[in-house]
Amino acid sequence: MIEYRFSKFLAGLAAMSLATAPVALQAQSAVASNPLDIPDNVSLLKQSDPNVRTATAVVNGSVITRTDIEQRLALLLSSANLPPEQMQAARMRIFRNLIDETLQIQAAEAQEMPVTDQEVQSQYAEIARRNGQDAAGMDQALRAMGSSPASLKRQLRAEIAWQRLLSRNVAPFVNVSAEEVKEVLARMEADRGKEEYRLGEIFLAATPASSAAVQENARQIVEQLRRGADFSVYARQFSEATTAANGGDLGFVRLETLPAEMASVAREMQPGQLVGPFEIPGGFEILYLIDKRQIGMANPRNAILSLKQISISFPPNSTDAQASARVEQFAAAIQGMRGCGDAERVAAEIDAEVVTNNGMRVAQLPEPLQPAILELQVGQATPPFGSIEEGVRVLLLCGRDDPQAEGGPTFDRVMSQIEDDRIAKRAQSYLRDLRNDAYIEYN
Repeated sequence: MIEYRFSKFLAGLAAMSLATAPVALQAQSAVASNPLDIPDNVSLLKQSDPNVRTATAVVNGSVITRTDIEQRLALLLSSANLPPEQMQAARMRIFRNLIDETLQIQAAEAQEMPVTDQEVQSQYAEIARRNGQDAAGMDQALRAMGSSPASLKRQLRAEIAWQRLLSRNVAPFVNVSAEEVKEVLARMEADRGKEEYRLGEIFLAATPASSAAVQENARQIVEQLRRGADFSVYARQFSEATTAANGGDLGFVRLETLPAEMASVAREMQPGQLVGPFEIPGGFEILYLIDKRQIGMANPRNAILSLKQISISFPPNSTDAQASARVEQFAAAIQGMRGCGDAERVAAEIDAEVVTNNGMRVAQLPEPLQPAILELQVGQATPPFGSIEEGVRVLLLCGRDDPQAEGGPTFDRVMSQIEDDRIAKRAQSYLRDLRNDAYIEYN
């Protein structure tokens, strides 16, 4: 799988703003006010067939072709298995991204900050290295999937150009006072022990006329996510929230900062759980709970475990009765075991296998197992889990190093977060100005 390289700088910019200004509120305001007074039952004077129209454009003289779109779509399809009915929406999202990239590259060149081919090639080679390849191998892999090296290099060039534009035209003019930082630190200290939720979201805007179609589209997205599709990839391509650029990640937020509909759903979720689509003002929401923590407190999911996995397998063509008898024997043997030192003896008696791991974090375990592990005392085992095909096993807790309480954010870290928040908001305005000033001819 080809790895997208999204700038750490740009990803970090959104973190604070996502926590304080959820996009659902923005969508609610926009739909509720309807400042242009456009009726819901719009009748177009000229109909267009999206399956026939060629989505190309000339942006200030630079051409975006259908090939550009299809090659970028191939990159997406390497990470996400899109159903046919979502292909057109993905193409249009990619089309808009390509227009923005073109504007970013042009703006950097106009301000005499062009990105050199050598800089792009260096970033490209680094991505190849992280994927266990050299540049030539990356070239071949991209062509094999229907994309091209030029498509990925274009994206990298735009990212570098945008970083330079923000560094010159936005970041130097963002100021944060010491008093502001102290106020934030005081609020965080007052909130110590309260829960924060790290949420991922996919928001799809809808009007009363389009509600049914949008809900069905959201349902199909959830179906793909439940089959194992990458949430962040789908969020980038389909979410209409500002969090889309960050893979839908809102960062850690307090539930009271969210719209009531989102807060009530998130409150009942466990880490790793996906919920949706559900209706909120302005559209439909899909939520994924990435993590949950208490402010300023140690996160128990960061505990380091010493585990022994004891597992049994089943002969081919085992009947249900035979498998049930084997599982009952296994469960009885585990129940009679006297701690971790007895594991090998018991395993030998029932023809089981023992595997030891002394450095696993709770958060690295499958989500359904984490609550059970956290409730165990040393020497206790989880209930048996698994299947006839994959084998049945238990995890035996032999030791746990609990994490230390977090020392809390530093003055410099909080100042940096506030600065990043303000840069992110101004960056959105900056890109909007580039779009407004552009001459774009659609074909």
